[in-house]
Amino acid sequence: MKRTPLYEEHIRLGAKMVDFAGWEMPVQYSGVIAEHTAVREAVGLFDVSHMGEIWVTGPEALAALEHLTCNKVAALYDGKAQYSALLNHQGGVVDDIIVYRVNSERYLLCVNASNAEKDFEWMKAHNHTSAKITNESSEWGQIAVQGPRAIELVAPLVRDHDLSSVKSFHFVETEILGSSVIIARTGYTGEDGVEIFVRANNVANVWCLLLEHGASYGVLPCGLGARDSLRLEAALPLHGHELGEEITALESGLGWIVKLDKGDFIGRKALEVQKSAGVPRKLVGFALDDAGIARQGDRVTDTVGNTEVGVVTSGTKTPTVNKAIGMALVASAHCALGANLSVTVRGRSIRAHVVPLPFYKREKRH
Repeated sequence: MKRTPLYEEHIRLGAKMVDFAGWEMPVQYSGVIAEHTAVREAVGLFDVSHMGEIWVTGPEALAALEHLTCNKVAALYDGKAQYSALLNHQGGVVDDIIVYRVNSERYLLCVNASNAEKDFEWMKAHNHTSAKITNESSEWGQIAVQGPRAIELVAPLVRDHDLSSVKSFHFVETEILGSSVIIARTGYTGEDGVEIFVRANNVANVWCLLLEHGASYGVLPCGLGARDSLRLEAALPLHGHELGEEITALESGLGWIVKLDKGDFIGRKALEVQKSAGVPRKLVGFALDDAGIARQGDRVTDTVGNTEVGVVTSGTKTPTVNKAIGMALVASAHCALGANLSVTVRGRSIRAHVVPLPFYKREKRH
C-alpha cells in the first residue's frame, strides 16, 4: 500500500490504520465519535495527502478545462476555487474535483486519491489544446483543518494574509514555517475550515505545528471514519458511492455544477438528452423509522408492492444528527419529500422515508 508523508506521525499518535483505495490511512485515533464531535464543536486535523494534484497550464489552459469539466471555468478569477467534475461521454462522473485558478494560465485541480492516475490519463487523452497537463500528486501533501475554531488555529501561523477575510471557495498563496503553501477555504465536513497544500517534504512539520498550536483550541487528529460521518451529515457525495461513471451528473445531484449553456464539453450532449427526457432516478436523503443501519448496496423498495426502486449509496448512524440516515439513488417517482420507502438491511425490511438534504447545516457564526 502507498503511504502519505504523515505515515510515521499517524503511527506515533496511535492511529488505527486501514487500506483506503490502496493507501494505508488512519481510520481513527481517539475514536470516531470523539473526532466527529471535535470537528463540529472545536477543530480537527485530517491527513488528505493521498488526494491528487494535477496542474493545467499554458495560454490554452482555460479552453482545455472548459472542454474537460462541466462547470463554467471562465467564471473563475485569480484566487477563486470551483467545485466541478470530469464527465464521460454518457454524462457519468469520472471524478468530482475542485479547480483552483492561480492565474489565467495556471490552474490546480484537486482530484480523488483513487482516481488521480486515471484522471490524469483521461485528461491527457481528451485534451485537444496546447495546454500542458502535469500530475504532481507525489510532490504534495495536504492537511484539512476543519471546525468552528479552524481559522483561529491557522490564522496566527500566516503573517501576510488575514485568513478570516478569505471567503468560502477562495484561496491564498503564502508561507508556514518558511514553506510555500496554498491555503484554501474549502473542506469536506460541512464545517468552516481550510485545506492546506504543502510540499511533501514539509507537510510533517506543518502537521506537528498545527497539533502543538491547536492544543488550546481542543484540536484532535481525525481519521477516515469521522471524515465519512461528517461528509454524510452534510450530504457531500463520495466517488464510488453517490458518484460514478454509471451514474450521470444529473442523477447524482450535481445538476447545479453542470452548465449546459457554457458551450461544448464532454458529456454535454448526453445530459441534454437526459434532462429533456426526464431524469429517471435521483439522489435522495432518507431516515430509517425502525431500528437498524443501512449500508451501501442495500435494496430500496416501495412500501406497496415491495418493488425495488433504488439502492443505498451511503448510510450509517451519525453522532450529530444521532439517527440512522443515508443517501440512495431512487426512481424519480418515489423521490418526493416524506415518501415512504423500505430498506432491506441484512435480509430484514426496515421502514424509511425521504428527508431533505443536507441532514446537518452549520449555523453561521459572526
